[in-house]
Amino acid sequence: MESSDPLKAEIKQLLVANLMLQVSADQIGDETLLFGPGGLGLDSVDALQVVVALDKDYGLKIPDPATAKRVLQNVSTIAVAVAERRTVETEPRR
Repeated sequence: MESSDPLKAEIKQLLVANLMLQVSADQIGDETLLFGPGGLGLDSVDALQVVVALDKDYGLKIPDPATAKRVLQNVSTIAVAVAERRTVETEPRR
């Protein structure tokens, strides 16, 4: 399913490129679970690769397992975290 959101499309491409998934980016739904049955079935090694890629490409830091569990649910939750990071980055400093 193709997303009209360019950020979500970028994240799908990032997942496919970094994890060598056997699906194309447009086959990943915005709400498709990344881990566990019924989703993409990623594992802890995949999670680490995603965390590193998100930091490298978007400067998104995922400092602990609780944050990872919240952010790495699906493409939509990753997009929200990246968008929040961009908002914080563009706010003027006092």
